Amino acid sequence: MTIIYNARIVDQNTNKKGAVIIKGTKIARVLFGAFKSCESVLAAANLGLAKNSSVTAIDACGFVLSPAFIDMHAHFRYPGQTQKEDLDSALNAAAAGGFGTLVLMPNTAPVVSSKEAALKIDAEAAERKMSRVFQTVSITQGFDGTTIGHLQALDKKTTPVISEDGHDVLSAAVMLDAMKIAAAKKIIVSCHCEDPTLAAQARVFRKKALDLMAKYKIPAWGVSGSVQLKAVPKTALAEIVQNIKEANSLLELAEDIATERNILLAQKAGCHIHLCHVSTVKSVQAARRAKAQEKTLRNGFKITFEITPHHLGLEGTAAPNIFAFVNPPLRTRDDRAALLQALKDGTCDCIATDHAPHTASDKAAGAPGFTGLETAYALCNTVLCKQEKLSAQKLSALMSANPARLLSLNKGLVAQGYDADLVLLDSDKKWRVDSSTFRSKGKATPLDKKLLTGRVMATILAGKEIFRYN
Repeated sequence: MTIIYNARIVDQNTNKKGAVIIKGTKIARVLFGAFKSCESVLAAANLGLAKNSSVTAIDACGFVLSPAFIDMHAHFRYPGQTQKEDLDSALNAAAAGGFGTLVLMPNTAPVVSSKEAALKIDAEAAERKMSRVFQTVSITQGFDGTTIGHLQALDKKTTPVISEDGHDVLSAAVMLDAMKIAAAKKIIVSCHCEDPTLAAQARVFRKKALDLMAKYKIPAWGVSGSVQLKAVPKTALAEIVQNIKEANSLLELAEDIATERNILLAQKAGCHIHLCHVSTVKSVQAARRAKAQEKTLRNGFKITFEITPHHLGLEGTAAPNIFAFVNPPLRTRDDRAALLQALKDGTCDCIATDHAPHTASDKAAGAPGFTGLETAYALCNTVLCKQEKLSAQKLSALMSANPARLLSLNKGLVAQGYDADLVLLDSDKKWRVDSSTFRSKGKATPLDKKLLTGRVMATILAGKEIFRYN
């Protein structure tokens, strides 16, 4: 038995002082009140201990006790890219970030394109007795853009999500057929909405910018200050910025066109579509309209979507963030405002990290994406709760309860009978990001050296403490 006392219990439904009793891997009791000792919890629960029985007592020290976070979108780079990340580094980063469950994208080497390959990764992760993972399977075989026969072997219970993340399926006909298979199996189709032809055009402009950035040693994850930029000739700097803006404009169009297309295809197929890393005003509006049509269609169509912490917290129109390469790019102030509003009014379903670790050399060459597991809670707490005054309960819903429902998991709440996946949070602790200390192999983040508020103090999964901040 494990007893966590002297806590403030916060989940989607609760914000009260209390204690939790865990038996095995489940939450056995939740008690409300100011419990300052393990003995007071036992007395309040009217529990007598049998002879030789043991109790593990965890003093929460007044911190917030919440359900562990659930990430609908992460890259572990396993198999085949262990120079970027491996199962051990990723799972340790997840524990430090408070994540108990993660959905992994299939753009590995080789691409995960079979039930067997996905289950093998799930099993290898399970052996480590840390966070649970669901490895997605690619929509097309090996990302070939045409072959979808492998989807017939999938089972929702073991593979609840398929995705072509990293790019989109070019052929609307292929995507429609894949969505029909997913609809029949009740599998979620997670879409990286980006028109591939426009993305190809954008890469030309990014390459021009990157070549100049390399010449003047401007890192592709955002410089931490103005020192590097002072040495760059104004004409060269203007050329870099102009090329990035051209690329970002094309990628905005690419997202909006693909979002509309994929929604229409999902409506036709009657499947559950989940939009990855939504980042523009128009894509939010398209998702909002589609949600309003769910009940009228009555054919199984459902739409959900995620927003990343970095798109919520950062804008990409000026230095240094304009140099921080990610797909989709960091957007404008208006885009960010639309994302924040979508969270506040309930249009957005969840926050997902899109954790994308790269080697320093790959990142310098322009590989898109940031390391995000170990800063996700702090950035969201800083931006959403401290600045935008979103409630801690709402943030818990976005990071835990809502994704748990999407995946049909018995997680996401601090309630009797739920899985004992929990996280202790100091929501007021200020700390400065130092990416060199990340447990992830990926160190590239535009948040490096930034001051954030909110720290994961401990992570408890299946009733066992697997991480504690020192």
